[in-house]
Amino acid sequence: MLTDQMELEPAEEHRENHAASPPACFTPKQRDAVYVHPAQLPNGKTVKLLKTLLSSACERDCFYCPFRAGRDFRRATFKPDEFANLFIQLNQAKIAEGIFLSSGIAGGGIRTQDKLLDAAEILRRKLGFRGYIHLKIMPGAEKAQVERAMQLADRVSVNLEAPNTERLARLAPHKQFLEELLRPLRWVEEIRRNQPAYKGWNGRWPSTVTQFVAGGADESDLELLTTTAWLNKNVRLSRAYFSAFHPIRDTPLENKAATDPLREHRLYQASFLLRDYGFELEDLPFADNGFLPLPIDPKQAWAQMNLAERPVEINRAEKRELLRIPGIGPKGAEAILKARRTGKLRDLSSLRKLGILADRAAPFVLLDGKRAVQQLSLF
Repeated sequence: MLTDQMELEPAEEHRENHAASPPACFTPKQRDAVYVHPAQLPNGKTVKLLKTLLSSACERDCFYCPFRAGRDFRRATFKPDEFANLFIQLNQAKIAEGIFLSSGIAGGGIRTQDKLLDAAEILRRKLGFRGYIHLKIMPGAEKAQVERAMQLADRVSVNLEAPNTERLARLAPHKQFLEELLRPLRWVEEIRRNQPAYKGWNGRWPSTVTQFVAGGADESDLELLTTTAWLNKNVRLSRAYFSAFHPIRDTPLENKAATDPLREHRLYQASFLLRDYGFELEDLPFADNGFLPLPIDPKQAWAQMNLAERPVEINRAEKRELLRIPGIGPKGAEAILKARRTGKLRDLSSLRKLGILADRAAPFVLLDGKRAVQQLSLF
């Protein structure tokens, strides 16, 4: 009954391993799922987040999913009021502070969405819960339901699973990419643009995210990141999640090879470059087959091709140029711009004091016209 959709926002330079979100309702990699775990929200606050399904019964037959229709295992279902009261008990006991709520689809997407909305409504209106709620939008939900979810939740999400119609057919042949999945994301943005924010929960409209199963449909990194870039620009997606495909016994893809988790990590790094660092899709170091190199992170690969022979002068570079340098993230770029108002930056130690990963930046920068002097390790 559990999911593992992380709310975690990336640290500067995005060096940590990122847990991915599940397929529509589950992450197969995590068989011993944790009901409540710490999660960092987009505003930087850390909460203990309960991640669960309203029901593990599902009428869809997605090829990768352990909850697919016809698979033999015990199902469980909460009634909306039963679930809401259970969560409030956990909240009052300080076991869980927030919730991510999804569900298998039973009786159609509209009926299932109504039950998710009922649970959230009971939590908000009847039980007075004002904490964090992330609500899943079900395939086939109606626009009015999407709008109601936006009035109850801090974040809503629609899992695309694949980057386009052709690839989705290999994962979930009975899901409709444009009509069931992409259209609700468009509705969310349409509502945010055309209606005042005070109508949303706590006076603001929720953020939106999506998720892809990386490797499940033999798609390339270029396909995944092309869709991600489009979503960033056209529906103001807060972030994309990538879940490395892992085969599940007794599913049509049980004999398909698992995707290297390092690919998942590279996709996250590349997506952050598109979202936070001013990179365009054309800047990313794709091989001829449309995949990112696994041995090196994409920002480092770009810098080696473009900056190794043309280093950036730290004391004159604009913010967009600083963000292209390995070791410098958005906070670091701002710190450099602020420090330059009071004097020149002349050595790596001055960068370290600003929180810059100076050794990563060193091969690609000039400090007051000179190449940075790096201290070589003796061991």
